[in-house]
Amino acid sequence: MTDSQQRFLLIINGKSAGNPELREAVEEQRKAGMLITVRSTWEGGDAALFAEEAADAGITHVIACGGDGTVNEVVNGLMRVAYDRRPALGIVPLGSANDFATSTGLPLEPGPALAEAMTLTSYPIDVVRVTAEGNDKSSTQYYVNMTTGGFGAEITSSTPKTLKRMLGGGAYSVMGALKAWRHRSYRGTLHWGGQEQNASLLLLALGNGRQSGGGQVLAPRAKLDDGRLDVLLVKDFSSVKELPTLINELQSFPADGEYVRYFTTNKFTVTTQRDDPAWPLTLDGEACQYDRFCAEVVPLALRVLLPEGCALLSTNDRH
Repeated sequence: MTDSQQRFLLIINGKSAGNPELREAVEEQRKAGMLITVRSTWEGGDAALFAEEAADAGITHVIACGGDGTVNEVVNGLMRVAYDRRPALGIVPLGSANDFATSTGLPLEPGPALAEAMTLTSYPIDVVRVTAEGNDKSSTQYYVNMTTGGFGAEITSSTPKTLKRMLGGGAYSVMGALKAWRHRSYRGTLHWGGQEQNASLLLLALGNGRQSGGGQVLAPRAKLDDGRLDVLLVKDFSSVKELPTLINELQSFPADGEYVRYFTTNKFTVTTQRDDPAWPLTLDGEACQYDRFCAEVVPLALRVLLPEGCALLSTNDRH
């Protein structure tokens, strides 16, 4: 064994630790000579800790085996490691939605996904840093795919896990349809690119990637490596009669429509007033609530194992 050999750490969501296909795939790759260590999570925070410790153990690639939440936790652990020592990230999707893996074109079955992780090239992508305040606490978190706020976040956080497992991504659409008839809007002051706007929004999406909530495309033109956030603002509506216009705009994503606004920026901030409710957010599927938050791109901060020709990489654009 030489120091230049690749060493893989598989961080597996504890709920999937007994997955027979994954176990078989690990055994097959070890027989092929791959150096694989496996760690399974027991409680929240384990995946981030394992990822953070990986560099000190000589790991070159950390493979997140789980859903979007597991990927998010691993990313947060890797971002605690100095850039020049940070292992590359790979993904074996085992969740109910798998939005990031699906949108980047990664295999969705454990065997093929692990095999790809052993051979794919790593590409540098942006990571989004979210600094936030709420409930007298402040925090800093990172994500690679998408943050949704308001109504979209409510859908993700309130969808029962049993329903997610039964219906996969379709569970989010079911909950969305149920909630649409008793939706609420969220107020805040929005800041970006020297602009400020007071808004009452049904939905906010801040995309580094393109989709969230089990296949809902909310940032169709997003790239992982362009240094920009794709921002989707959906204004509140007062009558069901307005829904056709809103839905039509959600299919075309206009720069400044009647209900929908879509643009890019490298930094976006939301601040609520004292009497306004806190915003429910989901960062790559992980739910939280904040009175003030700021999302800012950290350019090309993490190398990720992605398919050649991945449509979310600017380097693959054809002009």
